[in-house]
Amino acid sequence: MESKLQIQRLAVGPVRANCYILSLPGRDDCVLVDPGAQPERILAAVKGRHIAAVLLTHGHFDHIGGVDGILSPDTALYIHELDEPMLRDPQKNMAVMIGQELAVKARASLVREGDTITAAGIPFTVLHTPGHTPACVSYLIGDAAFVGDTLFMPDYGTARADFPGGNASTLYRSIQKLLSLPEETRILTGHDYPPPSRGNPAWEASVAEHRRANIHVHDGIEEAAFVAMREARDATLEAPLLILPSLQVNIRAGQMPPASPGGHVYLKIPINAI
Repeated sequence: MESKLQIQRLAVGPVRANCYILSLPGRDDCVLVDPGAQPERILAAVKGRHIAAVLLTHGHFDHIGGVDGILSPDTALYIHELDEPMLRDPQKNMAVMIGQELAVKARASLVREGDTITAAGIPFTVLHTPGHTPACVSYLIGDAAFVGDTLFMPDYGTARADFPGGNASTLYRSIQKLLSLPEETRILTGHDYPPPSRGNPAWEASVAEHRRANIHVHDGIEEAAFVAMREARDATLEAPLLILPSLQVNIRAGQMPPASPGGHVYLKIPINAI
């Protein structure tokens, strides 16, 4: 499978989340991982192929925001079972805060650790990798693991664990699960934030590269040291810039909210829900 799988990556939305288009040669269907925004751009890249399935690594808006603009009636949609409550919780879901329902909530098939999925001829294994959120999953296909926000590139390290339900100890253990895969396994990330020393974006590194050089979790970093580092770092981080207005557009597949009766368009600040 690893020699045949075709992977196309698009960085979409205001935080440039990585959406992956997966296909096999000679087939007219494909699978998407994390279509987080800009559905029209993703559909253009798909080039008319049928989208057999959408796989979501977790329920954060920058990973699910393009779903409504992509789903057809016969597209399967997968997300971890622990994300289902989040999709209807206004404390955790911006869409619910502002009165916008997502197709993810109604359409998703719920997966758990060890489940297998076959779509567009591609077999996937579900690995539950919580920590960034309680419901984060990675999808393993041959020698490729699509890990969402559980790991970033080795020179950037790992994702924050201070969003609702996040936990640094849990994140460390999930990362160790991934780093116990064969050394040649390719880790494909949900974002890239290139440090000044690199500049150009990247999205793939092997397990061996992470074990040797990941600045947060290379071999020899124990759990206590990782947790201390991650919690201290997270304490300095603010909410992403412009997250409230940008996500209100993102979850509507790039469209502005509907106009008020007076003809004005508003972006909401849900003060009592934050």
